[in-house]
Amino acid sequence: MAVNTSDIVFLAIISAGIVLCLLRMLKGPTASDRAVAVDTVSTITTALLVLLGSIFERYVYLDVALVYAVLTFIGSVAIARFLEKGI
Repeated sequence: MAVNTSDIVFLAIISAGIVLCLLRMLKGPTASDRAVAVDTVSTITTALLVLLGSIFERYVYLDVALVYAVLTFIGSVAIARFLEKGI
């Protein structure tokens, strides 16, 4: 479980991306902008789980990332349908 400098750089970049997307989610002028920001945060979180799995050599994180990606895809489709048609 040796943490390389590149791992720290990748974690910093991913963290900065999450912070920027959270700011867009809070300040988004429309509901569509907020939905895209939430979807982007979920994608970045999936990448973070995969990176943590490779850093700690715990491959259960990859399974969790896969399940998380599927659930967020279903949530994104539901949000898109809601924004398009209402309930």
